[in-house]
Parts: sequence; structure tokens; C-alpha cells
Amino acid sequence: MNISKDIIYVGVNDHDIDLFEGQYVVPLGMAYNSYVIVDEKIAVMDTVDARFGDEWLTNIDAVLCGRTPDYLIVQHMEPDHSANIKKFVEKYPNVSVVGNSKTFNMIANFFPDFEISAKTEVKNGETLSLGKHNLTFVFAPMVHWPEVMMTYDDCDKVLFSADGFGKFGANDVEDPEGWDCEARRYYFGIVGKYGAQVQAVLKKAAALDIQVIAPLHGPVLTENIGYYVNKYDTWSSYKPEDEGVSIAYCSIYGNTKKAAEMLYDKLVAKGVEVKIADLAREDIPEAIENAFRFSKLVIAAPTYNADVFPFMRTFLEGLAERGYRNRTIGIIENGSWAPMAAKVMKGILEKCKNITYLENTCKITSAVKESNIAELDAMVEEICK
Repeated sequence: MNISKDIIYVGVNDHDIDLFEGQYVVPLGMAYNSYVIVDEKIAVMDTVDARFGDEWLTNIDAVLCGRTPDYLIVQHMEPDHSANIKKFVEKYPNVSVVGNSKTFNMIANFFPDFEISAKTEVKNGETLSLGKHNLTFVFAPMVHWPEVMMTYDDCDKVLFSADGFGKFGANDVEDPEGWDCEARRYYFGIVGKYGAQVQAVLKKAAALDIQVIAPLHGPVLTENIGYYVNKYDTWSSYKPEDEGVSIAYCSIYGNTKKAAEMLYDKLVAKGVEVKIADLAREDIPEAIENAFRFSKLVIAAPTYNADVFPFMRTFLEGLAERGYRNRTIGIIENGSWAPMAAKVMKGILEKCKNITYLENTCKITSAVKESNIAELDAMVEEICK
């Protein structure tokens, strides 16, 4: 696949993976992207996962047509992108590995028995010329590792964005939900903690004429670039993306579930956009994604061991870890003799900034009663205001 006349895609698709980074379900597989820039000098942008080294090298051979690459540019040292550095250098011993000081420290950690014979260490803002393609390195520390850098090609106006603007899913599988859903789940799962750092990179990117974004995961973005940049601006500034409600619940014997589903039905009847998730059975990273997507969140859980049900704790800790803020939260708790869920849930979220709690709550004692239905109605009215 040609990105431009001189930039060719040489990445691979992974259809065997079930958990990305050992925790994120990826039913559509995963893509590990790599690119070759063919000019007076040739640069290869990143490697791929260890399991696909031979396929990747074959893809590169098909592009080189007998020529030898001059540079291997390492933008990110996570093993899904860096695992084949040694293999590549052994095949092309005269290649110069391009990275920053943190990159080379990490290469030494990942490959302790391997010494690079030729390297080009770059600093933020420095440029490497391939001929007509001049590559400028834009450091992006903690987006989402400290060594991360992006690369801008001023000839074809391409931003090689490392893990930024990536998404879950193999590139040869059509995503029925389009780009947003799996890109959002990817962002808040993997990058979401580092909103301030993403904002800093977006300010740097604003000075560039970007016509193509080439990430290390997911599709190459070639149209409506402003749309994707605006999404990242919204996500990294922790603003709600949509007006609506995410309901996340846990239930032991079905009573808390009943209340959560009643609230869902009442909100839908009012025309509110709502997503609901059973945290014990559904993907928690997707529930986290929806909590960030919508302006309001309702959490419903029973007391458990004088605490809160474990799946709810995991969910809320995931939100807090990622800097959840600027939202309105409603609470449904259940407790048969000593309700503690509401207190514990608020405690987990106490470090989250600019959180407003609904004045109306629903407090169930064992089973849903008429008084609880009235409480749910009051919550609905307050949400709809």
C-alpha cells in the first residue's frame, strides 16, 4: 500500500492475538504498522511484533528492489514496535539506527547482548534529510512512554504519530463501528492518563501542515485530519464528547441490576442517549471508554465485605488512574444491613477533579421497592435538567 509516491506501508496484521498488552480484548485483531520512505537515502519507520519479523522483512524486501536501507527510525520502544531491531540490523549491518538518548538506553535494556554499530542520536526539533524528504523529530514524552517521538515529513506532509491516533483492530478487517469507538477505547485504555502530555504534542502539531497521519496501530488517516485532531483534543482535555449517560453496574443476586435497568429504560424513554454495562460480564475498558465519552455517569453497586463489589472497584480505580474529571455522577447503592457502597465509591473517586454528584440518589436495602422507584424518577428528572 502506497501512502504517497515515496512512502510505502510494510506493516502486518495480527489475527491470532486475543489480549493486547495482556489485558485489552481485540476481537478484530491488531495491526503493527511500519513504513518505508524511498528517497536518495532510505528510511524504515519502526519494526513490528516479534512474531511477524520474517513477514515484515519480506514486505521490506519487496519495496527496496535490491537497495539497502540507510536508516531505521525508532519512534517507540514497546516490543510490539521494537522487537525486530536486532534482526533488522543483523540483516542490514550498515544501517544507522535513529533515536533519542532514552531510545538507546531502552535498546540496551531490551537487547543486552546486542551493540549497535551505527547510530544517529537526535534531539527534539532536529531534522534528518533523505534527499527531498526532510524528517523533523517531534518529541512526545509520556505519550505514552518517555522515549516516544513522532516524525514529520515536510515533503508529503505526513506525521508519523507513533502510538498517537492508533486504534484496536487489524487493518484488513472492516470495523463496523468505524474509527471512533476502538480508537477511543485504545486512547483511554493506553494513553488516557497522559492528557497534559498529549495536549503539549497537539500544540506542536498545530504548527505543522499535516495532510496524512500514519500511526503505529490502525489505519493511515488521509482525509478530514481536523476531525481526528479535534477528537484527540477533546479526549486529552477531559471534556465530555457527547451529552448522555453511561450506566455501569454490578449485581450479586439481580436487585442492583434491576434498578440499573429501570434507570436505563426511564432515561431512554426521555430521549437520553444511554449506554449500560454489567461490569462483571462486559469489557471494563469499554465501560471506561463510555464513562469518558458521556457527560454523566451513574454507578450502581452492592456493598461487599464492608466495601464495594470488586468489579466496581476495578472500574472506578481505572477511571481515577486515568484522571477522570469534569463529569456529573449519580449513585445507586445496595446494602442489606450496613450499606457502604456509596461511601467507598466516592472515596475511590475523591482525587478526581471537578466531579459533581447528583443530589438525588437511590439507596436499596436488599430489593427494589416503590420508594426506590421514586428515587430513580427523581434521578431521571435531575439528569434531564
